[in-house]
Amino acid sequence: MNALEYKELERVLKALGNRRRLAIVAYLKRKGEASVSGVAAELKLSLKATSKHLALLAAAGILDKEQRSTNMFFWISKNAPSSARHTCGLL
Repeated sequence: MNALEYKELERVLKALGNRRRLAIVAYLKRKGEASVSGVAAELKLSLKATSKHLALLAAAGILDKEQRSTNMFFWISKNAPSSARHTCGLL
């Protein structure tokens, strides 16, 4: 692995290195896609905390998102880094 690949792996591992973010990814894997409020309700988290977790996962390239009216929807990205896709397969 080169330095760039290590940096990418570090970013993905940091994003997935939290039990709530792992739960979010597992939920989206089962559900396909969900709104912020849907994820928050499922995991019994505040909207603010849920939004922060989802934003971090999206910034790491693990999730994609789309604004629909007043709701933001998230799903697991088809272009997620291979390390993230591998981890998602374990959930």
